[in-house]
Amino acid sequence: MEGIQIRSVFVLFCITVAVAVADSVTREEAKQLRDEVGDMFYHAFNGYMDHAFPLDELRPLSCAGEDTLGGYALTLIDSLDTLALLGDRQRFATSVEWIAKNLRFDINKTVSLFETTIRVLGGLLSAHLIASDYATGMRVPLYDNQLLNLAEDLARRLLPAFDTPTGIPFGSVNLLHGVDQHESKITSTAGGGTLTLEFGVLSRLTNDPIFEQVTKNAVRGLWARRSKLNLVGAHINVFTGEWTQKDAGIGTSIDSFYEYLLKAHLLFGDEEYLYIFQEAYAAAMRYLFHDPWYVEVNMDSAAIVWPLFNSLQAFWPGLQVLAGDVNPAIRTHAAFLSVWRRYGFTPEGFNLASLSVQHGQKSYPLRPELIESTYWLYKATRDPRYLDAGRDMVASLQYGTRCPCGYCHISDVEHHKQEDHMESFFLAETVKYLWLLFDLAVGPDNLVENGPYKYIFSTEGHLLPATPQISLVREHCLYYGAYCRSGDLRQTYFAPESDKDKKESNDTIFYESWSKATHSSDYTTFEPSAVSGLIKGFCPGLNHGQKFGILYAHLTDESHDYEANQVQQIESTTVQSQSVLVLRDDSSDYLQPDNSNDHNDSQTHESGITP
Repeated sequence: MEGIQIRSVFVLFCITVAVAVADSVTREEAKQLRDEVGDMFYHAFNGYMDHAFPLDELRPLSCAGEDTLGGYALTLIDSLDTLALLGDRQRFATSVEWIAKNLRFDINKTVSLFETTIRVLGGLLSAHLIASDYATGMRVPLYDNQLLNLAEDLARRLLPAFDTPTGIPFGSVNLLHGVDQHESKITSTAGGGTLTLEFGVLSRLTNDPIFEQVTKNAVRGLWARRSKLNLVGAHINVFTGEWTQKDAGIGTSIDSFYEYLLKAHLLFGDEEYLYIFQEAYAAAMRYLFHDPWYVEVNMDSAAIVWPLFNSLQAFWPGLQVLAGDVNPAIRTHAAFLSVWRRYGFTPEGFNLASLSVQHGQKSYPLRPELIESTYWLYKATRDPRYLDAGRDMVASLQYGTRCPCGYCHISDVEHHKQEDHMESFFLAETVKYLWLLFDLAVGPDNLVENGPYKYIFSTEGHLLPATPQISLVREHCLYYGAYCRSGDLRQTYFAPESDKDKKESNDTIFYESWSKATHSSDYTTFEPSAVSGLIKGFCPGLNHGQKFGILYAHLTDESHDYEANQVQQIESTTVQSQSVLVLRDDSSDYLQPDNSNDHNDSQTHESGITP
């Protein structure tokens, strides 16, 4: 009954919210809007360079700077691939050269593992891949892998965070001294599960598997502790594996965990991530989706705990486009957009029961998520309504957030009160997705749409290309040879699976080659199936645990009684998860989904990688 009442309120809200009526965006207007968005970028970028550089971020009202993350020119690093996307060779080359000569990470700073990975590590890797490759048209003269070397140095300083019994990392780490003995043992699901793209790319570029191993192990550690409903909570103890906040949702503290499951599969071709994503996505749609909205529920009982739209949920329709599930994405995007149009922005929280801004969550910190989903839906459908939405967003940003030296946070969306701060992601994501949206309407001429590679966007909007070295590791190794070093421990990374033995490093385990059932203190494992081929529809076949060997972890807290119910959990996983039947196909070394399950093949765009 509660679900019916909530749904009726949702639908009523969607119907009653006023929507601005305007003529559709023409091709000429789209060109003008694209140019306007470019001017927005340079207003903010020049403001940062003139008044804040080399501090981390700009204070756009007072025209000053502040160190917010680590004190290493954060906004410049976060902006590098946007400069390249806009075709600004001079500023891109100058910025790369400055960073190569001046940036250092041997500093006594405690930083967020999550934010440092997605903003700094991702920014360095994306810029390196552009600056080092003639095919991008942005090759920097005399560039000699300096950004890659910096990225590797940074990642090695982050590795101590992963030294936990569960493999799930601490949330913070000191770049000089490692993890402080008093560091909190509580981390978010997104914080532990949104590291695979950046660390995985680094492993492939450096030929060192450790970076990918520890981040994949973190994902496994989180997934092994999911509920019997295949839901994960928001916060977890990295030592005991016990959930300290059991609210399951697609927004705050969890959002990009789902995002990186699918994107890691798309970029690396790793079918284990696809298996986890399919089961996690099916559970989210079953228990969290109240068409067209999403709520937060208890991960064990699915009882609703928060009938709340929070702004970080707005990435979800874009992720659904990548997954090929476009119809619910369209409906959900329309609901989220109605909130934007009501206030001019999306507040951090909007209460779906009272139809009002959630107390204490009235701000809009220039977030890109709704704009990102607008771009992906226009790319999938070419429906002009998304250009109209983009036009409204540009107007809101220009008239509500523009300030003397950049763009300001909005501290209260009901009164449009400005706040003296500009996050680096405004340049890395917000204006990037707006520019791509209108450039696509004009007839795209940019690195993403017309470049030499297909690209995956990181959760920070950084461009990660599907080059052979990144996406076809074994094939690249066999063809070029140079990446298979004899007598080097790293060689095991590129060895065929049939030649791998069980190896452990830094509490990281290679599960794929286990040959018999094993029972450890952390995981109950089963012999994985060494089958590759084509996914043919959805049916009660192999689930993730049967395929890859991880089902549920044992918790040390006996009050949860997981050990006593282990057999029931295993059986229920097979019934409740959305599984796939894998058929042998020796001609194929990857998995391709059959889109017969309400997926429109014309709307997926090569499984979500940009053409």
